Amino acid sequence: MRRNLLTTTAVVLLALAGSAQAGMNEAKTFLDKEIGDVSTLARADQEKEMQWFVDAAKPFQGMEIKVVSETLTTHQYESQVLAPAFTAITGIKVTHDVIQEGDVVEKIQTQMQTGQNLYDGWVNDSDLIGTHWRYKQVRNLTDWMAGEGKDVTNPGLDIADFIGTSFTTAPDKKLYQLPDQQFANLYWFRYDWFNDEKNKADFKAKYGYDLGVPVNWSAYEDIAEFFTGRDVNGKKVFGHMDYGKKDPSLGWRFTDAWLSMAGNGDKGLPNGLPVDEWGIKVDANSRPVGSCVARGGDTNGPAAVYSIQKYLDWLKAYAPPEAQGMTFSESGPVPSQGNVAQQIFWYTAFTADMVKPGLPVMNADGTPKWRMAPSPHGVYWKDGMKLGYQDVGSWTLMKSTPIDRAKAAWLYAQFVTSKTVDVKKSHVGLTFIRESTIRDKSFTKRAPELGGLIEFYRSPARVQWSPTGTNVPDYPKLAQLWWQAIGDAASGAKTAQGAMDALCADQEKVMQRIERAGVQGDIGPKLAEEHDLAYWNADAVKNGHLAPQLKIATEKEKPVTVNYDELVKSWADAQK
Repeated sequence: MRRNLLTTTAVVLLALAGSAQAGMNEAKTFLDKEIGDVSTLARADQEKEMQWFVDAAKPFQGMEIKVVSETLTTHQYESQVLAPAFTAITGIKVTHDVIQEGDVVEKIQTQMQTGQNLYDGWVNDSDLIGTHWRYKQVRNLTDWMAGEGKDVTNPGLDIADFIGTSFTTAPDKKLYQLPDQQFANLYWFRYDWFNDEKNKADFKAKYGYDLGVPVNWSAYEDIAEFFTGRDVNGKKVFGHMDYGKKDPSLGWRFTDAWLSMAGNGDKGLPNGLPVDEWGIKVDANSRPVGSCVARGGDTNGPAAVYSIQKYLDWLKAYAPPEAQGMTFSESGPVPSQGNVAQQIFWYTAFTADMVKPGLPVMNADGTPKWRMAPSPHGVYWKDGMKLGYQDVGSWTLMKSTPIDRAKAAWLYAQFVTSKTVDVKKSHVGLTFIRESTIRDKSFTKRAPELGGLIEFYRSPARVQWSPTGTNVPDYPKLAQLWWQAIGDAASGAKTAQGAMDALCADQEKVMQRIERAGVQGDIGPKLAEEHDLAYWNADAVKNGHLAPQLKIATEKEKPVTVNYDELVKSWADAQK
């Protein structure tokens, strides 16, 4: 099936290259060669949507625009296949650059600081929502679609069909970014090993409960211990995988909701309020008031320190020795090599690479030997908290981009997220943004090959996975502090407590500078007075909140597991 879906870039480009003029002939060629029936729209409706793009683009024919996104399979497909198709259909020449994530953040910072129009459209993480809302340098799309951009807004866009708009909506209830690709960090495990009768019997004999998907960190720890050094099919395996090199990618490992998985912050979806998963607290007007416990934050509170300590302990005791010196990209392929039992922090963006035929983790019939499941939570976690992270790369229009160029870029953004192309694009990149795509029959058919990805995205549990929220006032400046602080803990230069104390203090220095400069107006930081943990915990409880929580005396709770197949059945029942 996959071979049929992935028509080659070359075929599409050759077919379109022969066209002298933009229009419906080019659109029909694109639909014939690339889309076919791999769409939620029937052919007549595909053509109707393409006709709208042809007509809306007429004022901009001949214009050349540049857009940018990070290096992901989804964006490479857009750059190599969809951008040339859009150019052929509309006459707007699009150059879609694909660069490293850190470079995207750096360049958008430059455009914000200088006003120089580097790109006409940006796919940047929705983690920047708090930054964009407070600095007021991007067009809010709610007003754009109703006003200046109304004539170039697709009547079939169907904003309600996008699953990630709650993440790209600010406290003012305006939409600032349009999701383009989305993936979660979940729990990954060897389904075949977990169902092996000897493994199950030995685990039950040693720990007194059933081997299964861990619901909490205590169970994850037991499973990691059980498999580390165990002989499986004639080779020694490991019970855990992670990475620990002091590198910018180490920061994502923690800003991407690791603290909230432990129980840091407050209840609330998509993010904890008033304290989020970074430990940053805001007041009733969404003004950041602190990061350290001393100001009512939770970045260095007991839950956060526990999360770092568990990361350090597991990396040392249960992961391959080389993991300690690996970066994110270096560690990513390791589970596919067949010697890792589970990984607590695994991005679904790896799915396409993990299901390649011939891998040690694949069966001969094309089904995986592994599954993905909801992440286990730490001892401080409570019902009502977020449970993990979703990366939502989203289209963003800067105010510094001239209006005609912004309109042309908006047309392209809608094209690559349109119902006509979204199912095909999702089969290539497996980064879902539309409910209609997730429910498409082609994914029902393909689901057995994808290890639980479709089941997860169709499940009610999905809402507990969300990106960084609006409490973070300047994502680029604050995010870069994390990898340095955590790196000190990973290298042994600082304790977990010492690293988080330094991190929260550094975050508050940045917030203090923003406050003094007054650049974010009445929604920028306003740091609170300092008190001790007992004071702020009592204040939180009095107001019906959690964070910062007091230290739990025994952080090893009763381990709980669940049978994977029963879990998936329960999701299906919830859909009825």
